[in-house]
Amino acid sequence: MKRSSQTIRLAIVLLLVLLAQACVQLKAGTPPAAPVNPDGGTPAAQEVVNPLPTPTATFELPTPTAAPTQPSATPAPSVTITAIKGNLFIRRGPDMAFNPVGVLYKDTSAKVIARDVLSDWAQIQIPNSGETGWVSTQTSYSQVEGSLEDLPGFTTTEWPLAAYLRNCTHHRMYVPEADMVIPSSYEFPDNEVWIYPGTYTVLDIDVAGDPEVLDFTIREGENVEIRWDGSGEKRKCP
Repeated sequence: MKRSSQTIRLAIVLLLVLLAQACVQLKAGTPPAAPVNPDGGTPAAQEVVNPLPTPTATFELPTPTAAPTQPSATPAPSVTITAIKGNLFIRRGPDMAFNPVGVLYKDTSAKVIARDVLSDWAQIQIPNSGETGWVSTQTSYSQVEGSLEDLPGFTTTEWPLAAYLRNCTHHRMYVPEADMVIPSSYEFPDNEVWIYPGTYTVLDIDVAGDPEVLDFTIREGENVEIRWDGSGEKRKCP
């Protein structure tokens, strides 16, 4: 009984010593002991937590689109001209005063490629040739299929050279192709007339039967003289 009392006193003393030591450590600010690794090693190092993941830029490639298609060229309108009732001269320019460069024969058609904006003439591709020429559309000998207004407009900057026919006789003369009467030399200067390039005949209308006195072809810049009359008399122009 006496030993049990001593044991109890000893336990109380030890408990008081431990409590005293704990109070002293708290007052001195002594840091608590490091936690013991459960595996018996050194305390585990603090794990470094990585910051938020670095954002990566996301690029979306544009969806390829088909290349725009080029509009197809509008086909040129189809316009043709046909010689009806007879043949048509094809001239090098859009006027009767230009030289003929070909003939559009009766019932023959040609493709029209342009029009003159100042007069009723059409530029055509001469049949069976790589050349072009001009045909009048205001004559009853031509017939147009299609709209000339849909074709490219053209304005000539070249002027033809004038051609002249002069009557040296004392008789009046008549040119049926041009429906023209040429006064005699007595009526100078009216006996000289401007005439379109082409092929003509000359008749003496002061002689019975209107005999033919001249058959000729004239071109730009040329002059032709009528020197014989229907009675066989020759004259020279002064």
